[in-house]
Amino acid sequence: MRRLLLTIGDPAGVGPEIACRAMADLSPERRAQVTLVGSLDVLERARTVTGAPITFDLAPGGSGVHVEEVTLAGSAPQWGKVDPAAGDAAFRYVERAIALALRDGGCIVTAPINKEALNLAGHHYDGHTGMIAALTGARSSFMLLAAEQLACIHVSTHVSLQDAIARVTPERVLDTILAGEAFFRRIGTARPRIAVAGLNPHCGENGLFGRQDTDVIAPAVAEARQRGIDVRGPISPDTVYYRASRGEFDVVVAQYHDQGHIPIKLIAFDTTVNISLGTPVDRTSVDHGTAFDIAGTGKASHVNMLAAIAYGEKLAATPRPEN
Repeated sequence: MRRLLLTIGDPAGVGPEIACRAMADLSPERRAQVTLVGSLDVLERARTVTGAPITFDLAPGGSGVHVEEVTLAGSAPQWGKVDPAAGDAAFRYVERAIALALRDGGCIVTAPINKEALNLAGHHYDGHTGMIAALTGARSSFMLLAAEQLACIHVSTHVSLQDAIARVTPERVLDTILAGEAFFRRIGTARPRIAVAGLNPHCGENGLFGRQDTDVIAPAVAEARQRGIDVRGPISPDTVYYRASRGEFDVVVAQYHDQGHIPIKLIAFDTTVNISLGTPVDRTSVDHGTAFDIAGTGKASHVNMLAAIAYGEKLAATPRPEN
């Protein structure tokens, strides 16, 4: 299995804490496959507040958790505060992990970052998915959310609703279908069953509530079907997720951020994993934020981080398709 590279996220948030708690819960064999990418003083602070019974080693192969050290310019940022220095550190953790993954292989697992701090530091990205795409030179990227009962892949994510509607084009919808189909084939689904959610209420009611479903989404679905993909749609967004959660489909194409995030978080808030597709490195992540309100208290749950690690192990054991 290829190695996991776990970035500890914004050092002012709960990322370092959930990383420490997760390492403590892993078996020695699984822990030995993980490298934490972050700052040692931040990790030591998190270990103290959580009481996690672990140690750290800067050299691989030691008795402690291996740390790929990314030194901070100053002292560790204050817990729970938006800080450009913390945003810059979070960026540099991801940057280092990408360099290691491109050089040696491995799956990146990310703890949460704060987008405001990231942008205040001069790193103008909408989140991990866009950042990884830019840093690896990927033509495009896609966000997939996966849980036991439901999976969805997004046509767009961190943009305004107005901009999200503009991004629903036949080309982007088709590319999203293709990305989802290729990923599920990779992880062992011989013929993925894909549903495409409509954009408008009741898929526009034949143009009564908008024409995007008829004029934009339906042609993309037809093209995908011509390519031999088992895809249906557009399907009314108020029913498609229920049908998928009952086992009718393997993945739903969501047209914008909240259309996909709300249903999957409703049924699997603690176990949904965020996966980046379309880039030359594998990446999984927790699907929650930095939780500044409880950062530094040692109260943050690491259940979602354990789910992200487990999915990362799955990808690390699965060969990537040839580009």
